[in-house]
Amino acid sequence: MLTRQEIETGYPQELEAFAGLLRTLSDDDLALPTRCAGWTVRDVAVHVIGTLADVSAFRLDGLATPETHARWLQERDGRSGPELADELDGLTKASNDLLAGFDDAAWNGPVPGPVAGTIGQGIEALYYDTYVHNDDIRSALGQATATSPGGLKASIHHIAFVLEDQGHAPLSLALDGVDPVDVGGGGQTVTGDAHQFVLATTGRRDPSAFGLGPEANIYRDA
Repeated sequence: MLTRQEIETGYPQELEAFAGLLRTLSDDDLALPTRCAGWTVRDVAVHVIGTLADVSAFRLDGLATPETHARWLQERDGRSGPELADELDGLTKASNDLLAGFDDAAWNGPVPGPVAGTIGQGIEALYYDTYVHNDDIRSALGQATATSPGGLKASIHHIAFVLEDQGHAPLSLALDGVDPVDVGGGGQTVTGDAHQFVLATTGRRDPSAFGLGPEANIYRDA
């Protein structure tokens, strides 16, 4: 995973960039479909905000369920892009305060509940989630990818962790612009564009473009 300093520095910046994107969105933009099946731009935005709101309040049960997503949408019904951005700005400050309150033992300790990894890896997962959903919205708007080096690096490390946790065959990720990362101690070498690899391993592209099978999609069972 990334170092604690990398996460604590980069994640708030990723949230700030996401809020900046939300401020540009009209109601018509929020209604656009995205490459996340069945989700509009509003759904994607509310997912990022709702996840951070619940995590910051230690409401960790059911984060990935349709019922929780429906609650998040209901709680934010009718809000404009700028209003959603205002909420995210407030949550970013709260999350910064929360991160600062973890000592190193807690940071490296387990996530509460049935989630694999440490607190630090859980925050890295949020970092990745914000990065990739920023790109989902940009894609829906027809905008170019705005790759942040920190967000991209966090995404590669998170995906490597999940692939290893899911029992994927060992891999050596030697992707463009990102330091090498091993899965399961290293194995088949995977090269190419790091951002496209993120898309390919999260169901947004075909993993075969990287010589990988469908098991490389970390959401294949979702």
